[in-house]
Amino acid sequence: MKEFLPFTRPSIDEETIAAVAAVFRSGQIASGPRVLEFESALARHLGGGRAVRALTSATEGLEIALLACGIGAGDEVIVPAMSFAASANVVVRTGAKPVFVDVELASRNLDVALVERALTGRTRAIMPVHFSGLAADMDALLAIAGRRGLRVVEDAAHAIGTRHRGRAIGAFGDVAVFSFHPNKNMTTIEGGAIATADAAVVELVERHRFHGIRRDADGEIDVVVAGAKSNLSDVAAAVGIGQLRRLEGFNARRRALAARYFERLAGYDRIALPERGDDGHSWHMFTVLIDFAKRGTTRAAFQKAMAARGIGIGVHYPCIPGLSYYRTLGYRAEDYPNAARIGRETVTLPLFPAMRDEDVERVVAALRDELG
Repeated sequence: MKEFLPFTRPSIDEETIAAVAAVFRSGQIASGPRVLEFESALARHLGGGRAVRALTSATEGLEIALLACGIGAGDEVIVPAMSFAASANVVVRTGAKPVFVDVELASRNLDVALVERALTGRTRAIMPVHFSGLAADMDALLAIAGRRGLRVVEDAAHAIGTRHRGRAIGAFGDVAVFSFHPNKNMTTIEGGAIATADAAVVELVERHRFHGIRRDADGEIDVVVAGAKSNLSDVAAAVGIGQLRRLEGFNARRRALAARYFERLAGYDRIALPERGDDGHSWHMFTVLIDFAKRGTTRAAFQKAMAARGIGIGVHYPCIPGLSYYRTLGYRAEDYPNAARIGRETVTLPLFPAMRDEDVERVVAALRDELG
């Protein structure tokens, strides 16, 4: 049997492994010079005069970004109804209320036409998700926010290297939060980063990520907020430095593999393909929709059948309002028809830089065999 093909896998080179070993030998393994180097390198990569602060995860980053923007009890935040649960969980954890808005079926991004209708006098922020590395319509969302005096906190977990009309996501706008989990386009093992040009937000991010501590010129400490412990380690940053060096190559390969999927699946009516986007799409994932009921099967059965052929299939993502916790809060998946359909039908095909062209052929052949 051929080697098992997962839906994703990180690519770590020997130079990065050696850099990590050097960090261990240095004795400075918590936050230190490598974190500062990584933050500076990421700021240069993004451009736009942004300040970057690294954290232990994008989830922590989103929560801290909301807190730094003053979001709290009684506030409302616009969130896509289809995303990873963290996109809504962080809003709840601040004491605010997620207000779900349906997504476009092909792009899986916020339906901008529905956003303005969802705004109320309590709305304080919009949180777009750049699903699978396809940029949301930031020009339209920033225009809405500008008219209403709202913050825009971008869930850019999928979007490191994504460009929107020639500009890097994170290089413009209000606040963007990236993820460097092992399944993302680049990794720090676990980790994330906040990018913003707002000096007040930067100050609060620094406080919130490390116990709320502020030091004076003599090194004496004070605690100014009830902060968390979310600072990145130098070990993780060393991985991130090596990954950032290779990011453009990683994303170019992802685009080539996605193009091959589109070519091989063109006209195949058993699936619905995602929106293709332009060259700014960083292709974090390649997700398709399959009407399993119409095919007389289930998603679980399809995943098992593909696994038996040595191919891993992911699920990204369920409709958040249909999850048990959110149902207890009174949300209903059926109120968001596109998100609900995506939640029922979505599957994620293998896509990562180390894949070969023949791996795409193998996935497509197996998919066609299983669906007919």
